[in-house]
Amino acid sequence: MAIEIPSNLSPELVPLSWMLGTWEGTGSLWYEGEEQTPFGQIITFTQDGLPFIEYRAESFLLDDDGNKLRPISVETGFWQIDREQKDGDVGPGLVAADIVPEFADAESVEKLRNADDGFNIMATISHPGGISENYVGMVKGPVVRMQTGNLMRDEISKEYAGSVRLWGLVNGNLMWDWETANPETKKLEKHASAELRKTSSMSGESLGTTMFGSLDESEESNDK
Repeated sequence: MAIEIPSNLSPELVPLSWMLGTWEGTGSLWYEGEEQTPFGQIITFTQDGLPFIEYRAESFLLDDDGNKLRPISVETGFWQIDREQKDGDVGPGLVAADIVPEFADAESVEKLRNADDGFNIMATISHPGGISENYVGMVKGPVVRMQTGNLMRDEISKEYAGSVRLWGLVNGNLMWDWETANPETKKLEKHASAELRKTSSMSGESLGTTMFGSLDESEESNDK
């Protein structure tokens, strides 16, 4: 799968650039007493030139024939390199960022590389029902592993103790696995996993150049 970096992409997001676009596919849920319940999902990772990626995931139950039954949930959030915020960064609130990013080229971004030859990342993900998580982890090549760093639950929220998530690009598809902590024992338990196929890339003048070639073209070239 050919990868082109969007022309307006903040240099520090290059390690996460393989995730950009829209991904659709199916997976399995592990409910208590009902293992491997099928579900469908659409995930989008978008950016607008600022040093973070916006994340949205819609999930829905499927029937035995793979047809959509009803929505399950929606997650939204932001992913970015885990580093100290500088004067040139956006916020708090509507304080605008400087036109020139704090890390303006590959050389400066390399200074953020960690001892494991990857980049530390953080992601803020909000769930319906008054739950919001700050994840911390690492991206190394086309693999992300992250775990709940801190968790906010409202009084109305159901019991939830955090989780570990793994993401990876395998044969052009986005595969992920999600384990949640048992609220009582804190032991990690299988929650969900999925395999998603890329259905659209970031394109257009406002988003920069097309980042990925089509999967069909990639499959055709592999068949030759």
